[in-house]
Amino acid sequence: MTTSQELLQTHGPRESMEYDVVVVGAGPGGLSTAIRLKQLAAQAGREVSVCVLEKGSEPGAHILSGAIVDPRALTELIPDWQEKGAPLKQAVTRDEFLFLDETGSKATPDFFLPDCFRNHGNYIVSLGAVTRWLAAQAEGLGVEIFPGFAAAEVLYADDGAVRGVATGNLGIGKDGQPTAEFQLGMELHARYTIFAEGSRGQLGRELIARFALDDGRDPQSYGLGIKELWQVDPAKHEPGLVVHTAGWPLSDDTYGGSFVYHAEDGKVAIGLVVGLDYRNPWLSPFEEFQRFKTHPAVRKYLEGGKRIGYGARSITAGGLLSIPKLVFPGGAFVGCEAGTLNASRIKGSHAAIKTGMLAAEAAFAALGEGRGGDELAAYPAAFESSWLHAELSQAKNFKQWFKKGRMTATLMTGVEQWLLPRLGIRTPPWTLHRDRPDHACLEPAAQHARIAYPKPDGVLTFDRLSSVYLSSTNHDEDQPAHLTLKDPRVPVDVNLATYGGPEARYCPAAVYEFVEGPDGPRLQINAQNCVHCKTCDIKDPTQNIVWVAPQGGGGPNYAGM
Repeated sequence: MTTSQELLQTHGPRESMEYDVVVVGAGPGGLSTAIRLKQLAAQAGREVSVCVLEKGSEPGAHILSGAIVDPRALTELIPDWQEKGAPLKQAVTRDEFLFLDETGSKATPDFFLPDCFRNHGNYIVSLGAVTRWLAAQAEGLGVEIFPGFAAAEVLYADDGAVRGVATGNLGIGKDGQPTAEFQLGMELHARYTIFAEGSRGQLGRELIARFALDDGRDPQSYGLGIKELWQVDPAKHEPGLVVHTAGWPLSDDTYGGSFVYHAEDGKVAIGLVVGLDYRNPWLSPFEEFQRFKTHPAVRKYLEGGKRIGYGARSITAGGLLSIPKLVFPGGAFVGCEAGTLNASRIKGSHAAIKTGMLAAEAAFAALGEGRGGDELAAYPAAFESSWLHAELSQAKNFKQWFKKGRMTATLMTGVEQWLLPRLGIRTPPWTLHRDRPDHACLEPAAQHARIAYPKPDGVLTFDRLSSVYLSSTNHDEDQPAHLTLKDPRVPVDVNLATYGGPEARYCPAAVYEFVEGPDGPRLQINAQNCVHCKTCDIKDPTQNIVWVAPQGGGGPNYAGM
């Protein structure tokens, strides 16, 4: 296989373009960065060149979230968003929080519902639609957006500062050799590069390691969110109803919860989030989600309806104590790349927008001073004095309490999110820390009983392949697999032998399967099924799987999600 460096030596140099700011990722965080930069430039009568790279086929194609949006940050960014037609149409009308056992449910009385589970003033949305709308606003301000081009490499200046990114090469065959369609990637140079790749970003992972940005922080923690979109019987639809649940089907020592959101036009978004620090290697988040839908409190909404969408995505859920240093020479992190999601509220879009604005304001001021390639120290300073930091401080212990069991977590969430605020204490006076990354929590298969999951019925519950079909996932099959192994022996020799082959269960898209060959079992990687959730990169107990961006535009194409 020809390496990227060898291709560059043979076919280079790459073409390059110069910008003041390059943004990697056209999600809410990246687009808000670009919009705010252009707003500030217009107000000051200055020119600031901004481009946004997006690995999906269009902005929003890879965006997946529940989603309920708190419009606070959007209102700061675009005060007249309603007049401009932002697709925030269905206001939340009612909240429910249920504790489930196998057959029954118990609702939390409204008086005792913590503020983090109250959604008055928020909106049930398709975050993909919101993202496409934000992209239109950005382009209207002169932002250049390049969809279908994945940033595959960080470029560094001689002094070690980030000086931009390069897009991936196109037209590389499965054998690693250039095909007739071969085209070198392009370099995009910038005075500052803002990384907004979302959860477990490929380049963000590299930058955190290179600049030791997580020194002194708790290990990051993640969840896998699996979502379906249903068109339901109008008689069973209550526009604006928000239902969250805890408990069954997950065990008491497994962090997770679910949502059922009644959006407009008879649609219901339903999903399950499973913390990727779970211990039992026989657990399958996908199968747990299918079981969840059979609960009487849930199936009552879905019976007689039709499933019309499916997707899965990791979420960065470690909270304030796991956020890495936000800046480094020549660049910064925003949104879920930084880990600013508030797990207690199950909301990250407002945080992504706010961090994008703060990073943009720091970059704009630096550009005005003729700077470039240095650390935007004003950005983390502004974050620490913002309402977002105060919000995340209140939830700083949320995930950590769940390491002590569901009963303790429920009690302490009530104390920290309900009782203390009523006593005038917004930030808990104590701090809990985590000391293990998610992959290190998985235990040997011999320590756990296998879980027998029921077969799908094709009406309420489904298999992985029919689900992936609904995500409109597509990859050019004549390209190197973007799911790479550091050591091809590890899946069988370690993961299968010790952990029962968890790859086949934690992946929600049937990418990994162990098959028998003439020399024994081997791991087969069906990369064309990948929905880019990054779970394998996070949960692999040996950290042997490395997710990298495929060639341009590959992956899911979510519609209405």
